[in-house]
Amino acid sequence: MQRRAFLMAAPLALAGCGTGGETVWAPEAAIADARYVHAGPPALTLYTVNNLGTGNGAHSALLINASQRVLFDPAGSYGHPSIPERNDVLFGMTPQVVKSYVSYHSRASYVTVEQRLEVPGSIAEAALELALSAGPVRQAFCTRAISQLLGQLPGFETLGTTWFPDKLMARFGALPGVVTTEHNENDSDSLRDARRAVARQLGG
Repeated sequence: MQRRAFLMAAPLALAGCGTGGETVWAPEAAIADARYVHAGPPALTLYTVNNLGTGNGAHSALLINASQRVLFDPAGSYGHPSIPERNDVLFGMTPQVVKSYVSYHSRASYVTVEQRLEVPGSIAEAALELALSAGPVRQAFCTRAISQLLGQLPGFETLGTTWFPDKLMARFGALPGVVTTEHNENDSDSLRDARRAVARQLGG
């Protein structure tokens, strides 16, 4: 978690993509303690952080609700000591943590687009296994990593591989059954302020 907690303040980091590529491996006890099983149906939720000024996508992440709910946040900058990580997979994605994640990225200059799609349990479980085996992702590879993961799932092959968050967002949004929600906040663009907000929300 140290990588995520202490990235240097920069627009790219604020948007979501940090340095990435570093191996982070939380101990088994921390993973077990944080494990969260969501009561809702199996689902894949794509998060896209878009720059309101340019209209360009800045970051992608994938919330996977399977036998447990985790977030595949490749090269992401979000983190908190209470959230164990293994190579860009964040565990313990309770409603409070998910809300904190969305709020962290939804700033005065950025909107977070949430696209939720219910899927069969086998698809969600396959996505979970792929995320766990993806390994640490390098900076600017976030959308490529997620699109490659999705492309290995039955029914998602047509999405193709892309580097661009807004393109993946458009393709994912065209799938039948996707429910889209936009999250807008007027908070400061300061990365320091964003991290302080996470600390207030989750403690510490």
